[in-house]
Amino acid sequence: MRYFYCCLFSLLSALVAQAQPLFSVSFPASATSTALDGRVLLLLAKDAKTEPRFQISDEADTQLVFGIDVDGLKPGQAATVNSSVFGYPRKSLADVPAGEYYVQAVLHRYETFRLKTGHTVKLPMDRGEGQHWNLAPGNLYSKPVRIRYNPRTKQVIPVVMDQVIPPIEEPKDTKYIKHIKVLSKRLTEFWGRPMYLGAHVLLPHGFDEHPNARFPLCVFHGHFPADFDGFSETPPPADMDTSDYVPRFGIYGYKKRVAQEAHDFYKQWTSKDFPRMLIVEIQHPTPYYDDSYAVNSASMGPWGDAIMYELIPEIERQFRGIGQGWARFTYGGSTGGWEALAVQVMYPDEFNGCFAACPDPITFQAYTVVDIYKDQNAYYLDSPHKRTPRPGKRDYLGHVKCTIEDMNHRELALGTNSRSGDQWDIWQAVFSPQGPDGYPKPIWDKRTGVIDRQVAAYWRENYDLLHILKRDWKTLGPKLAGKIRIYCGDMDNFYLNNAVYLMEDFLKQTRNPHYGGEVAYGDRAEHCWNGDPTQPNYISRLRYNSMYVPKILKRIEESAPKGADLTSWRY
Repeated sequence: MRYFYCCLFSLLSALVAQAQPLFSVSFPASATSTALDGRVLLLLAKDAKTEPRFQISDEADTQLVFGIDVDGLKPGQAATVNSSVFGYPRKSLADVPAGEYYVQAVLHRYETFRLKTGHTVKLPMDRGEGQHWNLAPGNLYSKPVRIRYNPRTKQVIPVVMDQVIPPIEEPKDTKYIKHIKVLSKRLTEFWGRPMYLGAHVLLPHGFDEHPNARFPLCVFHGHFPADFDGFSETPPPADMDTSDYVPRFGIYGYKKRVAQEAHDFYKQWTSKDFPRMLIVEIQHPTPYYDDSYAVNSASMGPWGDAIMYELIPEIERQFRGIGQGWARFTYGGSTGGWEALAVQVMYPDEFNGCFAACPDPITFQAYTVVDIYKDQNAYYLDSPHKRTPRPGKRDYLGHVKCTIEDMNHRELALGTNSRSGDQWDIWQAVFSPQGPDGYPKPIWDKRTGVIDRQVAAYWRENYDLLHILKRDWKTLGPKLAGKIRIYCGDMDNFYLNNAVYLMEDFLKQTRNPHYGGEVAYGDRAEHCWNGDPTQPNYISRLRYNSMYVPKILKRIEESAPKGADLTSWRY
């Protein structure tokens, strides 16, 4: 009898599966005649306010995405997306309620890399867009089509990706902003194909008029900059549209405020008394993310050394940088905040100060709200009897916007093997050892959240900045005294202040030498608070350069070695 019921259950399951709809996704030869590797993303949205590819997020209003890997998909050949394909926020198409939807598909193209390590991996090379699958030039996509969907009805829904995302135009040089790109020998050797580093360089006022001047260098770390951000020679039009609304800040017309701040900085930059320095925003997108985190990595290669010993010297050569550690500084927020502190710690003699605002987790004891060394599961509090989700994002009042599981499952739908191009995957790609398949070893199971202790131990020894400072303070301390400044809102949206608290506890008790820097918090300030308690966060987050350059000048005056050039650039 038991055998009979098992057979009946299997038959019913097969019938249900046969009755479920599937999507047949293809592209015509008119889009490309080449067989493609990549990730096919099927998108469903309830409205047409924008294309479905622009409606996938961690927020409550996200729409649906389902993803599968394809290898050598040919023109006219169909990739099948059915109920077995993993999705977000619905795990399966079988869970999608019946109704009307706008359907769209995108093929995020992968390139084959034969790494120096002997592995062959397939990854999406950045094509000028900063690792955004929905904007990447060369990706194929379909126009949104309205359909009627019923998970209990057998139907085949064709989706044809006959559109191609066009190339992105390179930024053009101006009087003050120059662009540089260098072929990296180190990265080319690691990746097995030509790899470039770029930068947008803001020249000091009077650069051409003072040909004998040499300048300090400020490296402004952050996410992929299309051009030098926050600097405009022209003010916003008086009649500029101010109907745009930013829910996070609760204000209208933020685009005009941003444009005005950019012009105000231009006026500061060209004023008589503003310090004359070079400010650089680096372009270093990797096949995993919009930037490399500016450190060497087992899975991504020697980005730190390439930036430090190839790109920066070339910038200083072309634009008359002083080229010595006492005259180099670094700052940034979020990813850039982590990078600023990390490069100061890992290249202590090459920089004379870092200003790390709202940094990504600077200790993995507080990997946002997870202690990867003690906790068993990243998604739920350890408990034998209940599942309490760990929060992933909040507002300044503590209202939870999504969970860590939500964020990671969205990334998993967008790409396996750390290929989503998003936050948790890039942390894993930077911090993890390389796995036997050539991809980064997961810190936890992406579906369940169970943490891998061996990977966590590797993270601690190589990238936990607090652990490294504690372990090596005897040798690092003398090189870092007076150089570390950290700022964070105490209601950071991603709980990044938790790690800053632990870092502050250590720094305050340092001796021989005392760290001699600064750690400060913004009261009820969200992500991107960078140290100015006199301005609302939506203003201060636009003023990294104008806030930090005067502090950098003060540091130079206090610490420059005897005989240093303190005059040629002070005109």
